[in-house]
Amino acid sequence: MKTLKSFLLSLLLLASAPLMAADKLTIAAAADLKFAMEEIVAAFRQAHPAETVETIYGSSGKFHTQIQQGAPFDLYFSADIKYPQMLAQEGLAASAVKPYAFGRIVLWSQSRDASKMTLADLADPSIRKIAIANPKHAPYGKRAEEALRSASLWDKLQDRLVLGENIAQTAQFVQTGNADIGIIALALALNQELASKGGYALIDDKLHQPLEQGFIVTKRAADNALAKQFADYMGSAEARRVMVKYGFVLPGETLGK
Repeated sequence: MKTLKSFLLSLLLLASAPLMAADKLTIAAAADLKFAMEEIVAAFRQAHPAETVETIYGSSGKFHTQIQQGAPFDLYFSADIKYPQMLAQEGLAASAVKPYAFGRIVLWSQSRDASKMTLADLADPSIRKIAIANPKHAPYGKRAEEALRSASLWDKLQDRLVLGENIAQTAQFVQTGNADIGIIALALALNQELASKGGYALIDDKLHQPLEQGFIVTKRAADNALAKQFADYMGSAEARRVMVKYGFVLPGETLGK
C-alpha cells in the first residue's frame, strides 16, 4: 500500500511539474512600443529561455480600463504615464510607476515628402485624408489634437480626419493608402519598415502637452519574480539602447544616440 501511495504521489508531482517549472509573463504595451519591445523581449528571452513572455499591443486607455476590470496583465506600458499613475492610486500596482520615455509625434507619409512639411501644409486641399489616433483613448491622438488646435487647424480639418484605434492602426491607414498623411509616433517612423517608404517631420513639442510615458508591475504580478526581473531589465543599458534607437528618450538621453 505504501509503495502504491508513493507511486501515485510521484505521478501527481510529475503532472504538476510543467506548471511549476517556469513563470509566465503577459505584457500589455502601447502600440508605439511594438518594434522596440520586440527587440527587448527577444534579448530578455535569451537570458530566460525556459520562461514564457507574451506581449499584447494596443491602446493605452483601453488597457487601463481592462486592468481595472481584472485583465490578466503582469506589466503595463502606457504611452501616457497618467494611466499607470491612476492604477497605482487605486491600489492596482505592485511597483512604483517608472517613466520610460517622452513620446514625440511626427508627420509621416509614403506618398509625399513629409520631411519637408509642417502642420500648416495639412490645410492643402489636395490632402484628402489625414490619419490620427483616436484622441478619446489614445495618448498620441490626444497630443495630435492638441498640436492641431495650437496650429488653429483642428476645426478646419474635421471632415478629413481618419481615426485609428491606436497609433499602429493610424500608421497602417497611411501605409494602405486610406490616408495621405498621418500624425504618428516617432518610434514607428524610425522603424525600417516605415522609414524605407517615407520621410517624417518632427512636430514641435511646444504645440502639445509633454507625452511622458511610464510602466508598472500590476497588482496581479506582485508575486511574479519574472515580472520584477523584466521591470529591472528595462532600466539596463541594453534595453535603454534599444529604446533610444526608436526615439524613446528620457531626460539626459539624445535621439539617435
